[in-house]
Parts: sequence; structure tokens; C-alpha cells
Amino acid sequence: MKVYPFKIPKPNNNALIYQEDIEIVFYDKLHQHDEIQISYIEKGNGTLLVGNSFTNYYTGNVFVIGSNVPHAFKSDTSKNETSKMLTLFFTKESFGTSFFKLEEFEEIESFFVNSLHGFQVTSQLTEIKEIFNKLKKATKLERFIILIALLKLLSDSDINLLSNYTYAKKLSDSEGKRMRKVFDYTLKNANQKISLDEIASVANMTKNAFCKFFKKRTNKTYINYLTELRIENACKILKSNKDMAIVDVAFKAGFYNISNFNRRFKELKKMTPLIFRNL
Repeated sequence: MKVYPFKIPKPNNNALIYQEDIEIVFYDKLHQHDEIQISYIEKGNGTLLVGNSFTNYYTGNVFVIGSNVPHAFKSDTSKNETSKMLTLFFTKESFGTSFFKLEEFEEIESFFVNSLHGFQVTSQLTEIKEIFNKLKKATKLERFIILIALLKLLSDSDINLLSNYTYAKKLSDSEGKRMRKVFDYTLKNANQKISLDEIASVANMTKNAFCKFFKKRTNKTYINYLTELRIENACKILKSNKDMAIVDVAFKAGFYNISNFNRRFKELKKMTPLIFRNL
């Protein structure tokens, strides 16, 4: 199987696919697929990369990832517990090229627009959970009816966009493999010092060529990308280690200057680490 792009199996040419992932780790290779993905995290936590941005995920979260948006779920394996994710896959053309262009669907158009960035749902989560619990035993027709109701609910929900960059085309297989190497290395070594020369070597490129390659495909510099991942890791540490000193949190997340940590944390989270912990 090619790492990039990833193909969603379609049993019996189903237009709408329901999938349950029950694993210690989810499929954590950076990938993209034609289908829009609506996922409910029934159990588990870890780090999610969508497009050019990282976010932490926890039990009860709901995410929407648009067509051909690169993404990967990196499960937290420290507790060696099983994770479970329920997902619907479909394309905007699954039910005919003009189906979602009908006037009756105008009020859910925001769903498709926002999916291009990927988004996390932050309201009506109880209702969404109930919908996903109905899917397992539902017939194909019932799943289709549930999907329409779910799209209306998601269109009316509060959301946080995950990526500030949209992807107009698929990356080539070679580009995808290179980005996957960068992504995997960065996740594994985020708490260590990573120089541009070092990460360029991982991508088998010169430093200048890598910087141009990465910026073109993510719309941000590698240093900003790495910083955002470290801040997300710091948030996870702040939530799980209530008594750890802020300076130790910074060091554990990969920051070796407490002033820089506090400044970047406030830039990205709009609050100080201490306020974040108290909240």
C-alpha cells in the first residue's frame, strides 16, 4: 500500500462507509484520501495533525477532515490502552455529482467549506455521540438518513478550524513519503533540539531546498510548525501534571528558554501557561 495517497476500502461499492477503529494505535501514517471524514473519538487520546497544524485529541472529541487534507492520528501509547474511533467516509459526489448542489442543501454548505481546513466540533457533542451510537446496527438506508441529519447538526455547531491552509491538489507519492518522514521524526524528537540541517537531512534535501519545499506545502516555516507541536505537547503536560513547575513543563516540551516558551504559548493560546492550567 502506498503511504500517500491512502485509499479507503469500499465494500460492495458503498457510497457511504462506516468504520470502527479499535486499536492500541490508530492509522498514524501521514495520508490523504478523496473522502470527507467525520470521526468520533469514543476512547483514546493523542496528537492529531491536520494540514499544517497540530492539536491534541481526547475521548469524546469530534473531528471533520475534508477531501485530500493530509492528516495523521498519533495515539498516546504510554498507558497501552485500546483506543476506539467511529468514522463515516463519503465524498461530495458519493450520491451523484449534483446531489449536494440542490437548493435543499444550501444550509449545510458551510460544512463542506469548513471541511477544507478540517475542524473540531465544540458544541452539541451529546447529540453527535447519540447519532454515532445508532450507526453500528443501522441499515444502508438508515445510515444515509443519519448522515443528512448529522451534516445539519454539524453545520449548526460551534467549531474550531484546525488548519489555516487548504489543499487544492493531491501531493505526489514521493512528496507524501518525504513529508511523512519529516512528520514522524518531528513527533518523535519534538522535545529535543532539532536544527534545520538535521531535519533537511531526514528529508534528504539541502537546508535551503527543504525550507522552500516545506513552506510551499504547509504555508508555514518548519520552525513555526515545530513550535506549535511543542506548545500542544506542553498543553498535554499541563493538563496531566498539575504540580509540575512551569519551567519544567517548558523543558519537557522542548523549550530551553522559559521567556520564549511563555511568549510563544501566549501567542498561540491567547493566555499564559499558568492560566491555561487553572482553566
